[in-house]
Amino acid sequence: MSQRPARSVPKTGAAPSDYTTSAAILDTAGATPMMAQYIEIKAANTDCLLFYRMGDFYELFFEDAEIASRALGIVLTKRGKHAGADIPMCGVPVERSDDYLSRLIALGHRVAVCAQTEDPAEAKKRGPRSVVRREVVRLVTPGTITEDRLLDPARANVLLAIGRRKVADASFVYGLAVLDISTGRFSLSEVPGTELGAAIARHEPREIVLSEVIHADPALARLWREIPAPVTPLPQGELEPASAERRIKAQFGVSTLDGFGQFGRAEIAAAGAALLYVERTQIGARPTLSPPTREATGATLAIDASTRANLELTRTLSGERRGSLLDAIDRTVSASGARLLAEQLAGPLTDLAAIHRRHAAVAYLVEDGPLRTLCREILARAPDLARALSRLGLGRGGPRDLAALRDGLDAAQGLAARLDGLVGLPDDLASLAERLLAVDAELVSSLHAALADDLPLKRTDGGFVRAGHDPQIDEARLLGQDSRKVIAALQSRYAEETGCRTLRIKHNNMLGYYIEVPQSVGEGCLKGVMRETFIHRQTMVDAMRFTSVELGELEGRIAGASDRALALESALFDALSSRILAQAAGIANVAEALAGLDVASSHADLAVERDWRRPVVDDGYGFVVEGGRHPVVEAALRQSGEPFIANDCDLSGEGRGRIRLITGPNMGGKSTYLRQNALIAVLAQIGAFVPAAHVRLGLVDRLFSRVGAADDLARGQSTFMVEMVETAAILNQATRRSLVILDEIGRGTATFDGLSIAWACLEHLHEQNGCRALFATHFHELTALGQRLAHLDNATLKVAEHKGEVVFLHEVVPGVAERSYGLQVARLAGLPAGVIARAGSILKNLEKAERDRPVRPRIDDLPLFAALAPPPLPEAPAEPPDDALRLALDDIDPDALTPREALEALYKLKAVQSARP
Repeated sequence: MSQRPARSVPKTGAAPSDYTTSAAILDTAGATPMMAQYIEIKAANTDCLLFYRMGDFYELFFEDAEIASRALGIVLTKRGKHAGADIPMCGVPVERSDDYLSRLIALGHRVAVCAQTEDPAEAKKRGPRSVVRREVVRLVTPGTITEDRLLDPARANVLLAIGRRKVADASFVYGLAVLDISTGRFSLSEVPGTELGAAIARHEPREIVLSEVIHADPALARLWREIPAPVTPLPQGELEPASAERRIKAQFGVSTLDGFGQFGRAEIAAAGAALLYVERTQIGARPTLSPPTREATGATLAIDASTRANLELTRTLSGERRGSLLDAIDRTVSASGARLLAEQLAGPLTDLAAIHRRHAAVAYLVEDGPLRTLCREILARAPDLARALSRLGLGRGGPRDLAALRDGLDAAQGLAARLDGLVGLPDDLASLAERLLAVDAELVSSLHAALADDLPLKRTDGGFVRAGHDPQIDEARLLGQDSRKVIAALQSRYAEETGCRTLRIKHNNMLGYYIEVPQSVGEGCLKGVMRETFIHRQTMVDAMRFTSVELGELEGRIAGASDRALALESALFDALSSRILAQAAGIANVAEALAGLDVASSHADLAVERDWRRPVVDDGYGFVVEGGRHPVVEAALRQSGEPFIANDCDLSGEGRGRIRLITGPNMGGKSTYLRQNALIAVLAQIGAFVPAAHVRLGLVDRLFSRVGAADDLARGQSTFMVEMVETAAILNQATRRSLVILDEIGRGTATFDGLSIAWACLEHLHEQNGCRALFATHFHELTALGQRLAHLDNATLKVAEHKGEVVFLHEVVPGVAERSYGLQVARLAGLPAGVIARAGSILKNLEKAERDRPVRPRIDDLPLFAALAPPPLPEAPAEPPDDALRLALDDIDPDALTPREALEALYKLKAVQSARP
């Protein structure tokens, strides 16, 4: 019987209360022996769906059956009664159980797999009503699966555990343990409470475990609701620091953790929670894990969840991989390489030396085309070493996992031989080449010698040992094969003796081997000469079944030979597995090296095909992009044969500003321009080449994006509220090293409210944050700030008009937009002609009313701007102040000014007035 793990909180599918069978149903009074056994096992696993093995099916009963039938779309039936009511039931075939499990896991369910642990024949010895013994052998949860058919080969299956410790100011520091039992990856880190959400978003966990105390913290309640993964609280009493440390030591067989590095209390607590959960779900099986590594604070570019979603780094806004940056740049040819690329893209580096090493490796493979091609050909044939090793460690491996290790290690040896001795090999490639040789070559030779060419899925199927490898196995197999020939000869002799051509010797699990003849022949066998040879076993509707002493002896020989051959093969499997697991650390090293080489060659292949260039990343504050392109949009346009219009961007503050204010029409390309520069920074810091003619980038520590609009009605937040929350996070956290892209701040509320907020945000970014920023807006009034803020410049998207039609040129140039071309975009969208005409008429009237308004508000009189805006610094006037003021007033035609021109005129007048003695 398994120990029940703590209850989980699925985000999709059923809630924990849905799993919990009512007390009346859990009462075994009056239940049949089989149902009493089911109820007893279910009572110990109330927070899981129970897959109860009955013959060739896993059956579900009561509420579990109702949940599963809805989730899987299978028929709900009934089986007897309990507590006066029908028992709902549904089932899935054992042979297809992985398919159904994958669907349940995808919906966030947990499943307890209950298997038969006793031979039915043994159960019968205890009495006619005895039930075969059954036990839960495994709990299947989203974060602890290992089967290939349940896993996405290109995505890590992360179980994230969280611990915490209180610091001096009564706030908390959180420890994160990232564990993937399908590959053995195990890493620890600490983050401040303000960055917990961003850290969770980076790892994209399939499941989260933490203490009940952390889960119940009201300050984190909103975070748990936002996370698209099941959150499982564990009892606080089982997560004490001392027990957590003991659990880590036991997992890795060490007496101290000092050899792994210095870990904080929060990290140790998180690691202990992760190992406790794995121990419970695997029912005692111990996975093969790499020793825990510690990620230094600030080692990766900080990107919050909102920015990740807006930039569509690994998933689009609709949750799909296709159309994301990851999809556009992924040229990896192995599953492990695809996972590593996704991991690196989720956490770009902030270590300059590491970034430069990655760039050097990519550059070497760009220059050496034949080496790059050969590496990719060999890597494409390399199976997934890490996941095969993990299954063997958990006792779930099969012959094909042994073959995967054989072929993967073969590939590693081939690559190491090719890289060995190359002149000028960069440090990263040299290190990878050295790690490829971390396994004894004799192990690979043994696997080649032992494994057959055609391998079964399961070790219990037998036949996976190569003929000639083991004389004992060959002898047992030969005996079985000869016996089958003897059966065929015996069938021919019996057919001749009885004169029945249709006589057959058959086999089933109930009778074993038997002789089957038509009923008319069978009656004669009961009375004739054959009655001394044939022993009657069974009478069918149209046939009769017999056995014989000779057939019984032959069956014993066959059964013994097959069982012996299978036992010998199983022993060889265990021996090979033990040798592999003894070198698990080295094999894990090889797997990581193969993945690293795959990612580097993927970047190089992409750079060559699309003419991407090596960026210059330094410790300055520059940001210069020449001929930059959006990697995802460009890839989409290439398929349709359309060119992408490249654009420059300079946020270095050298000659131009750190902040670029971009105006222009809808559909002009403002959002694309903003995103492409952010994505270029991300690509540069993961160690890839970038889609630009030249890039010089000062290291970015934090990346922020506020693009698009969306309600969050589930949390009672409007579009504008979401916008303000995300903007507040940017203004409160951005540093001088940060890169910020903001699109249409303030558009979700009234015009003057939005204008004032956007204005104030620009000034705060300029004066307080001092960061590099791209700020797109339709508030043309903001362009006047270019005259007051020293590090802000204006840019616009070029537009051409031809015969009343607007043409978007998608070219970014210095200056400001004259208008937004909203009506032209509405026409392109298909609004009825009458609506367009009426809108045009209304627009003219509004513009005329604005020009004719006798008194317009002075922006500097608004309290918000008065508080934040710095005083203007005009140049000394070329003429005497009185003449300059008069001349400036004479040049103004109030009836002809647009709102923006009027605002600019006001600033000019104010500057002249300030210069008066």
